[in-house]
Amino acid sequence: MKKSKPRIVEFVSYFFILLFCYAGISKLLDFENFQNQISASPLLNGFSQFLPYTISIAEFLIAGLLCYRKTRTTGLIGSLVLMLIFTEYITLLLSTSKNLPCSCGGILEKMSSIEGKFIDC
Repeated sequence: MKKSKPRIVEFVSYFFILLFCYAGISKLLDFENFQNQISASPLLNGFSQFLPYTISIAEFLIAGLLCYRKTRTTGLIGSLVLMLIFTEYITLLLSTSKNLPCSCGGILEKMSSIEGKFIDC
């Protein structure tokens, strides 16, 4: 059991590294669209000047922290915080908006609705 715990932590870390690098690179490649999507969000439009930069930097910073054993714990805590913030944001959007802005890519971009709510991608 002792050997499986470090392997699980490594696997989770590698998963988050891939996730955050993919998300960060996707945002950077289409940064103007990402900024427009943040401004279109009813909850985030007041923060649209600095939030796109902050999110991108946070994703790459956390991915970098996860790469090294010494900083992995900090990176995992950062991953948890970032995922909790994202989950809370999605929950608030689902409970307060009829049309949802979408700056996601990949599979989520192909979806047309969540719980009967339309996503504007």
